[in-house]
Amino acid sequence: MPAKQPNPGDLEAIETASRDQLTALQLQRLQWTLQHAYERVPHYRRAFDAKGVHPSDCRSLADLAKFPFTTKHHLRDNYPFGMFAVPREQVVRVHASSGTTGKPTVVGYTRRDIDNWADLVARSIRAGGGRPGDIVHVAYGYGLFTGGLGAHYGAERLGCTVVPMSGGQTEKQVQLITDFRPDIIMVTPSYMQVIIEEMERQGIDPRASSIQVGIFGAEPWTEAMRHDIEVRAGLDAVDIYGLSEVMGPGVASECIEAKDGPVIWEDHFYPEIIDPISGDVVPDGEEGELVFTTLTKEALPVIRYRTRDLTRLLPPTARSMRRMGKIVGRSDDMLIIRGVNVFPTQVEELVLQHGALSGQYQLVVTRSGALDDLQVLVELQPQHANAAREGIAQELQHRIKNLIGVSATVSVGAPDSIERTLVGKARRVIDKRPK
Repeated sequence: MPAKQPNPGDLEAIETASRDQLTALQLQRLQWTLQHAYERVPHYRRAFDAKGVHPSDCRSLADLAKFPFTTKHHLRDNYPFGMFAVPREQVVRVHASSGTTGKPTVVGYTRRDIDNWADLVARSIRAGGGRPGDIVHVAYGYGLFTGGLGAHYGAERLGCTVVPMSGGQTEKQVQLITDFRPDIIMVTPSYMQVIIEEMERQGIDPRASSIQVGIFGAEPWTEAMRHDIEVRAGLDAVDIYGLSEVMGPGVASECIEAKDGPVIWEDHFYPEIIDPISGDVVPDGEEGELVFTTLTKEALPVIRYRTRDLTRLLPPTARSMRRMGKIVGRSDDMLIIRGVNVFPTQVEELVLQHGALSGQYQLVVTRSGALDDLQVLVELQPQHANAAREGIAQELQHRIKNLIGVSATVSVGAPDSIERTLVGKARRVIDKRPK
């Protein structure tokens, strides 16, 4: 479908500012953030002092490289409120990660932080084609996860009508989409696939729904998945990026007229790309680990936060700010199978290229003696339920070996045999190797 074109008068001045104007604002806000963190957060005072740097040493944006990194471990070590830079009484809301691999990371927001967050998500929805008066169906999870409330406040700030559905209850999702006729859906891409499947199960053509734009985030997804969703659902799929430690959704978002990577809202977040091993900053255009420093957050400023997301910085196009390339994976999600680096998104590309397979898949890693074994679980689409599974398995196994470089066993299951995600992110990897 044709993408909505923005009205230049709708844009904020900073979205079309010159690079000089933007960098001057960034430096001013960066210097404030470093001082704020040093004065108010014991962890940052200790970390800066240990590295022999002081906020006054930041005289240019390049000087940020002198300062120490922040990791998820630092947030967990200071659980629950030790990283806050304001008295707890000034924190109007907290969010937290799931904590499935340890203590959750806790994020706090002042009233101004919440206002800035709502403004940035509103900017993101507008960049994705949303306009005041649109109905926005929010199927991100609500609660401690930042997705649902982040999308909700941003859509309201833009002037939209919000349907706060949250995740799960897929039949109910389809009913409300059919009855309320939303213009936009905000959800993880993997759960959008589940909603499409439920529509098809009910005999509803997803392409005939009212949804014109899907704003998808909270997990890595490929161009192949974008194409699959756009073709099956007849909508424009745009990418929104965020993480709770930095803010939540709305750190970066794609513009619908370009769909060439999320624009980083650089007036609030300063990005760097580093070599994941050495920690050295690499030039724009070179792939590495994405690092963020917040520029305006009061309750939880973060300095050089290592996201573990692997991507690259791209030059501005639709806005004056730089873009992110597609997330190719996470440095902590990368599988090393018999010496070969494997990212789930690499397998996803190949699965979605096969016309008989659905977009659902899982990677199961086991160990036989000293060697790792990779099993790829996929499933047939309902209309191809009687296809020759052995031949499809051999074909996909051959492509994985040739294009990714790793040997794998492929199992092709019946339609709906792969575990679905109903709330949150899809579980793509099951690692059964001994810890």
